[in-house]
Amino acid sequence: MTTFAIEYQYNPTSEKILEHRPKHREFLANLLKEGKLLASGPITEPAGSSLIIIRLAEGATIADAEAEMEKDPFHQEGALDARTFQVWDPVLNVFQD
Repeated sequence: MTTFAIEYQYNPTSEKILEHRPKHREFLANLLKEGKLLASGPITEPAGSSLIIIRLAEGATIADAEAEMEKDPFHQEGALDARTFQVWDPVLNVFQD
């Protein structure tokens, strides 16, 4: 499996963030059910970003992770200021298979 760390940047008081948060969380819940989501949540200090950790099939690329996250309502509705994708190798892995 290939693991990706995705950082979202946004204005935490944005109307779009507030409006689309329920659908965003539903999207994440579906990723969890599919076994793709390992963790997600806001970075609280400073506010205005969040971290999402997903795991895709071995050999998946950043383009594959981007394609998966294209479905997120936050992205589709233009609620984000930026997204960053990185391949992550959790050497000391608390996310067991």
